Amino acid sequence: MAPRLTLLTTGGTIAGQAASAADTTGYTAGALDPAALVAAVPGLATLAELHCDAVFSIDSKDMTPAHWLALRARVLHHLAQADCDGVVITHGTDTLEETAFFLHLTLPPGKPVVMTAAMRPATALSADGPMNLYQAVAVAAHPDSADKGVLVVVNGQIFAGADIVKTDTEALDAIAAPGRGPLGAAAPVRFFHPPALGHAGCIAPHALAGLSDLPRVDILQVAAGSAPDLLTAAVAAGARALVLALPGNGSLPQAWQDTVAQARTTGVAVVRSTRTAHGRVAHATDRSLPPASGALNPPKARIALMLALASGQPELASTLFA
Repeated sequence: MAPRLTLLTTGGTIAGQAASAADTTGYTAGALDPAALVAAVPGLATLAELHCDAVFSIDSKDMTPAHWLALRARVLHHLAQADCDGVVITHGTDTLEETAFFLHLTLPPGKPVVMTAAMRPATALSADGPMNLYQAVAVAAHPDSADKGVLVVVNGQIFAGADIVKTDTEALDAIAAPGRGPLGAAAPVRFFHPPALGHAGCIAPHALAGLSDLPRVDILQVAAGSAPDLLTAAVAAGARALVLALPGNGSLPQAWQDTVAQARTTGVAVVRSTRTAHGRVAHATDRSLPPASGALNPPKARIALMLALASGQPELASTLFA
């Protein structure tokens, strides 16, 4: 009997439509419905029995924490059904790393959850979406994919959802896992090594029950000479925590130190991250400095703070930043 999978669609470039087949940048994201996506991929029926659920039809640049919560609820609903052996999610690449990290933290490992995306719209010459969808379904249908947490399948590779970032604006291999690499290959499906599950599913389902949004956490990019009144304005606007994308190894400029200290005394959490593309932020021995984000980049550090605040587990953030 073929595995029974649920395909959840959220829009994105993989469902994008352009006026010209040569146009890979000027298109409408999320224009195609699930039936059209499936129809463009011959052979899916040989891999799995698919049930489709259209969750959103948006460009992933418009994804919000409210969307994450709604998507998580739908995933949990389908995974709880006896006739669902796994879930495949189509998504835009722009914020794929954020949704994948959120789901990694809030979905317990078990039945496969596989995300996929595309860099070219569905109407483009040599569109990458159909192959990515085919391989994502193949991975979700494979018995070795269970208990590995959220996976991302793009460009023939299998990644841990917690590890990915988008590294290029247009390249087909824009989704990568710097410092970690892929977990395996999608054609045929084979895993080279297991994921570092770490804190997968560390947020219990009941911890976010009834929430329609998450607490506001802002990211501030600190450039040479940036004024600390940016932080003051963010707090005044309602930010309950802040991630500072700082130069180098999370280096806090002298001009920001008093403003940061004042915000922290009022209960606003501040975390030092880095604006560089790769690398950890070291934890300082100077206790007057805000904690570092460790291996988490600014968007992922933001999610960790949001979930720590929403779940009433302030210690969660420091655990994730270790």
